[in-house]
Amino acid sequence: TLSGTPAVVSKGQGAMMDVLPAPDHATSKTIYFSYSEQGEGTGSRVALATATLDQSGSTLKDVKVIFRANQDSDKGGHYSGRIAFSPDEKYLFFTNGDRQMFDPAQDPKSTLGKVLRLNLDGSPAAGNPLAAKGFHPAVWSYGHRNLLGLAFDKDGRLWEMEMVPRHGDEINLVKPGLNYGWPKASNGTHYDGRDIPDHKAGDSFEAPKIFWDPAISPGGLAYYNADLFPGWKNSLFITGLSGKSLDRIALNGETASKADHWDMGERIRAVRTGPDGAVWLLQDAPGGKLLRLTPKSWAGRAHG
Repeated sequence: TLSGTPAVVSKGQGAMMDVLPAPDHATSKTIYFSYSEQGEGTGSRVALATATLDQSGSTLKDVKVIFRANQDSDKGGHYSGRIAFSPDEKYLFFTNGDRQMFDPAQDPKSTLGKVLRLNLDGSPAAGNPLAAKGFHPAVWSYGHRNLLGLAFDKDGRLWEMEMVPRHGDEINLVKPGLNYGWPKASNGTHYDGRDIPDHKAGDSFEAPKIFWDPAISPGGLAYYNADLFPGWKNSLFITGLSGKSLDRIALNGETASKADHWDMGERIRAVRTGPDGAVWLLQDAPGGKLLRLTPKSWAGRAHG
């Protein structure tokens, strides 16, 4: 049990969300993390905070919220709250989901349904691409739904994984200032069966590089470029909840292609690359297993 954590709104999809060591963690011992917190009245919002971890690894100290979504919601989902540091370690990219309210993803003043670029202290970074057009100064891209993965590749491209409603889960290459369409365009449909216009050429929206139909309900994303599995270098890993799966996406410049699909037989919530190149997976409840994949442990598993 970790003590010193802030009060969390733990209902619906609310919880602790993402955690990353600061770029200077070796000396500062600082971590960045996100979670759902109480907003105004009955609403809630996603928050981004910093803290230091004591030597025992059991207590958070000096917790400080450095950024909050600028809009609360009574809905219980789509907080997103994923964190990625830019390759030069000067900026922090942070995802705010649409909170199941649809329209804020296209609202220039709202941080919801957006990828944000912040300074390391949580303030909006100077030079963000849409500030001069009247957008919230932190906005990097918009038109997103529930952004559950964010990672840079070896060449500095930013990839994002997104859960859409009924089928159409997607991988996006995030570029500054672009509109990714939600809720006006999606390769999925509403849960009640109502159609959403598919992405198509000339619709002014940036289409996903990959989408899944049927859905896999993605839970986590990690970039892999280690030597332990040389055949997997320059890949994304995507975990599936309803899909009970692990998928590998091969990258080639701005092109992404489905490379491997493994049936894990259980809901996989998260994926990370370890410092030695092993792949770590977190199984969802029940069970809550932490899995470590190495060439020896992975040998013999059939490719789907």
